[in-house]
This record gives sequence, structure tokens and C-alpha cells, in this order.
Amino acid sequence: VQLVESGGGLVQTGESLTLSCLASGSLGGVDIRGWYRQAPGKEREFIASTKLHWDLSTYSDSIKGRFTISIDNSKNTHYLQMTNMKPEDTGVYYCAARRKYRGNTMKEYWGQGTQVTVSR
Repeated sequence: VQLVESGGGLVQTGESLTLSCLASGSLGGVDIRGWYRQAPGKEREFIASTKLHWDLSTYSDSIKGRFTISIDNSKNTHYLQMTNMKPEDTGVYYCAARRKYRGNTMKEYWGQGTQVTVSR
């Protein structure tokens, strides 16, 4: 599974930005797709995820109500729509996918990351 993010950039406080994550490769066993971010000097943190076959999304409390995760299966792409952005949203955003293999083994895959900067 290969993941490629796009859409990062510089925005001002209160503005919106949408990230995209295009998946390719053997996607048949992928059941969860999500987003994480890493702020400067901090550990990578969970932002949002969605379960492909149950239309169930989960969000971090820090972004709930402002960010929305969605997926377009026809394009093998999932998105993170970010609104009312704040300076503390600044960081490198990574998309992720979990794939199940035989024997219920699971493996996570990561994109290369895209920088998002929110100015005051």
C-alpha cells in the first residue's frame, strides 16, 4: 500500500484547508484510513479515522467540530477538511491506512507527510 498526501500549505487563523491522500497498491484488505499530525517538538498524534465498511468516523477532541474526514472509494482517496483553523493546528500531517492480512495480522502504512502552517 502506498499513500501520497497533498494539499498542505500556509493559511491564516480562521481559514480552511483540505488535505487529500491517494492510496495505491493492494488495497483489498484496507479497513481503516486516517490522519495524524506531528507538531514541532511533539509526538505524532491521532486526528481522525474512518472505517471503510461501516461509515464510522472517529475524531480527536482537539479538532472535533472543526475537521471532517471523508473518503471517495472510486478515487481511492480520503480527505481531511479543516475549518476554523488555529495556530496550534500547525504541523506535519500524515495520512495512514490499516490493512488486514491472513491470520488477522494487521499492518499500518503511512504517507510521507505534508506541512500545514497556520499563521496568527
